[in-house]
Amino acid sequence: MELTEDPELQPVLVGLFLSMYLVTVLGNLLIILAVSSDAHLHTPMYFFLANLSLADICFISTTVPKLIMNTQSHSRFISYVDCLMQMSLFILSGCMDDMLLTVMAYDRFVAICHPLNYSVIMNSHLCGFLVFMSFLISLFNSQLHNLIVLNFRYFKDVEIANFFCDPSQLLNLACSDTLTNNIVMYFVVTLSGFLLISGILFSYYKIVSSILKIPSSGGRYKAFSTCGSHLAVVCLFYGTGLAVYLGSTVSLSPRTSAVFSVMYTVVSPMLNPFIYSLRNRDIKTALRRMHSNAYNPRARGICFQGRLDLPAKLNL
Repeated sequence: MELTEDPELQPVLVGLFLSMYLVTVLGNLLIILAVSSDAHLHTPMYFFLANLSLADICFISTTVPKLIMNTQSHSRFISYVDCLMQMSLFILSGCMDDMLLTVMAYDRFVAICHPLNYSVIMNSHLCGFLVFMSFLISLFNSQLHNLIVLNFRYFKDVEIANFFCDPSQLLNLACSDTLTNNIVMYFVVTLSGFLLISGILFSYYKIVSSILKIPSSGGRYKAFSTCGSHLAVVCLFYGTGLAVYLGSTVSLSPRTSAVFSVMYTVVSPMLNPFIYSLRNRDIKTALRRMHSNAYNPRARGICFQGRLDLPAKLNL
């Protein structure tokens, strides 16, 4: 389905979505480069943030380039294989976002509620294991949808009421009875939504309980500021995503569903870098350091020479 049938608005949409896609990819790549290049950011929180940025790039890349190409060429067709591949990658990267947001909530819970044991609990082996398990669960979720949709092989001249191969729309086509369709949907929502959201809510319940015990208001603000960015991303992503997924079981219009889909497939990945960079002093400092090193190649040498001269002056 096209987002608009007005030929005058289609070039505007192409420019708009192309700009949003480039901003999203560039912003998330900057976060990945900042985390990987700055030794101060080699911590579990920023390790998970870099993986979240990578998942966001994959997430938006599964839908927006095809949308731009179809709008530019005035074509609304997609092949059977491309549709299955788009749906698989969409679920894989989207579920990775879900899992990583939950893991990041657990990381903040350990950092605030158990600060003395943080480095022991959130060691490198556990961080790698959590990311690996997130990928495996996302892959299982993706293949579960594939197995169901593969039962329906005749997709010729089938219309999908969205601008991409939405999993909920394909399940409506693949399942002959609505009972099977609803069972699968509610199972996926329970797995990817209820359990993960319950983990996030439990983590923040413990976090808020610990923050309220801090006597000074400055300490409470500093503790909660480390969770504000994550909480904003969680509300934006989960709110729009669950609305679209559950909306397929009720009578939402295709245009309304498409608007919600744009919110969580395009707007949410685009806003994530801004939310984390504008509210995070460490990320802003790392980006400034990258900028100064890029435009002042002698800065490292000057600073290094200054550090070498300092002990000599102290000895004198």
